[in-house]
Amino acid sequence: MSAQLFTDFSQIITCESPRDNAVLTNTALAVVDGRIAAIGAEKELSHRFADAEIVSGQGSVLTPGFVDSHTHALFGRYRADEYAMRARGVPYMEIARLGGGINASVTDLRHRSEDELVDITLPRIAELIEGGTTTVEIKSGYGLRTEDELKMLRAIRRVAERVPIDIVPTLLAAHEFPAEYKSSRDAYVELIIHDTIPAVAAENLAVFCDVFMEPGVFTREQTRTILEAGSAHGLVPKVHADEFEWSGGAELAALLGAASADHLGAISDAGIAALANSQTVATLLPATLFFLGKTHFAPVRKLLDAGATIALATDYNPGTAASPSMQLALTCACSYMALDPLEAIVAATAGGARALRLENG
Repeated sequence: MSAQLFTDFSQIITCESPRDNAVLTNTALAVVDGRIAAIGAEKELSHRFADAEIVSGQGSVLTPGFVDSHTHALFGRYRADEYAMRARGVPYMEIARLGGGINASVTDLRHRSEDELVDITLPRIAELIEGGTTTVEIKSGYGLRTEDELKMLRAIRRVAERVPIDIVPTLLAAHEFPAEYKSSRDAYVELIIHDTIPAVAAENLAVFCDVFMEPGVFTREQTRTILEAGSAHGLVPKVHADEFEWSGGAELAALLGAASADHLGAISDAGIAALANSQTVATLLPATLFFLGKTHFAPVRKLLDAGATIALATDYNPGTAASPSMQLALTCACSYMALDPLEAIVAATAGGARALRLENG
């Protein structure tokens, strides 16, 4: 048995409810075989775990590891050129129309090998770990054809085997319509349903199936069809919902029992009510709106007041949130969305775990 006793912390944040019990002082924490065994008075735990290795916090704060429940961390090059375009006032959807955005990353990724993707991604995961992230979700979605979506997910699996944090893979073949299907969108939906999803399920490469439901991208009907096909193959639904315009994505996510509805910058009151009356987590990505120069953020106080569970994540990606920093996401949440720091920490830990169905893990 391996045991450690963590002592001398100014505060220990447990992220438990009720809120008054979330921040503990004059408290120690015991870990046995890599799992938390007890939290309590240092004197008491010193007797119970007399043989434990003592780890001094030297007056710092001890928190759970961050659970980054929404990222696109496996990609090729950063789209830094688009940032300059946005700074000059070119809207995101116009950049996409001009050949930038997601499809620019698709073109780039399709020319890269699986080995190269693994090598590119490992240093990014090291940066996540250095910032305190202990669990991260990584989506596909820059392949947009079966062989390249499989390539991405296989690379994600290989990365997960080589790093000391938990990586949760998500299939996001419905991230955008690839250029070759722009005039035959329903055919691409059929490809996802009948080819991509079964191939991913056959290799057990993903836990979740996600869709970017937004005006100009996937419609409500297409989103529902794809997510129901994913569910039939054991993939839990997630939804990119109501990011720039209201589309009813939050309502659909709740209806389908999705693990989370993500973004929610333009969620409606009906969508808020739907999430509050469901087990679907509202995953908020304030760093994305910060990078995009937006001034209107997701209505976090309305969500909390209604009783919804919220998570905070980075949306780390090559174009619209080019930082893996959970600290940045929490700062944006506090500065622009009026979360207090404790609420933000809980959303970035316990909330993220619930968004990945890991709250009992």
